[in-house]
Amino acid sequence: MIQIKTAEEIELMRESALIVSKTLGMIAAEVKPGVTTLKLDTMAEAFIRDHGAVPGFLGLYDFPNSLCMSPNAQVVHGIPNNKPLIEGDIISIDCGALKNDFYGDHAYTFEVGEVTPEIKKLLDITKQSLYVGIRQFKAGNRVGDVGFAIQKFTEDHGYGVVRELVGHGLGRKMHEDPEMPNYGRRGRGKKFVEGMTVAIEPMINLGTKNIKQLKDGWTILTADGKPSAHFEHDVAIVNGKPELLSTFKYVYEALGISSDEESEFISSVANS
Repeated sequence: MIQIKTAEEIELMRESALIVSKTLGMIAAEVKPGVTTLKLDTMAEAFIRDHGAVPGFLGLYDFPNSLCMSPNAQVVHGIPNNKPLIEGDIISIDCGALKNDFYGDHAYTFEVGEVTPEIKKLLDITKQSLYVGIRQFKAGNRVGDVGFAIQKFTEDHGYGVVRELVGHGLGRKMHEDPEMPNYGRRGRGKKFVEGMTVAIEPMINLGTKNIKQLKDGWTILTADGKPSAHFEHDVAIVNGKPELLSTFKYVYEALGISSDEESEFISSVANS
């Protein structure tokens, strides 16, 4: 059952989402060759707790850490470890926080030093596809409209769209209805209404759409060993339109990036 949120609940969700956004911004300054994902995980847990929240992933379904850290061919759910990142890697960092009984859930794929133009384009197109999908998350549209938009945009660039892993409703639980696939048919699926809150998260592969899982029971990686990118935002329908609860602005401040990509999805009270 879809859990519709009140305006007050959406603001509580925004607070949780922004803690995640600020955590990713803090981590952004630390992603560099030589750092281990386990060190970044430890830093993130401390940051989240210092901001009055608890890590949303730690212990969820028995996951052992606060961040999902998925480098290169790993799609999602990578477990932090002591292996240093190296020049040319990419690393998807997915973070959750729980505060005031509501979750934030937010992801960004970072470049480690200089990456190849081919990889840079994959990251750029995947992030663009996130906003292509968000534009379709509005009252009267359906789940398939978001999935179709993301699928067409990314497949037109020759990329593989993961089928087995999807976005989801978000609120008092990390995973609520509806599921939000990154593929689909227009006009199909559950209808969007005022007060819905979801996490939209394209997972796009440089090569095949197919995936496999490691024996650790968590880590998902591409079947062909080619890189994968993952970006995620928390979004609510407010006044019939999509409104971001999360933001990449803290990541961009840390990395010295100037962008207005979020401006069409931000209200006057957002991200203050």
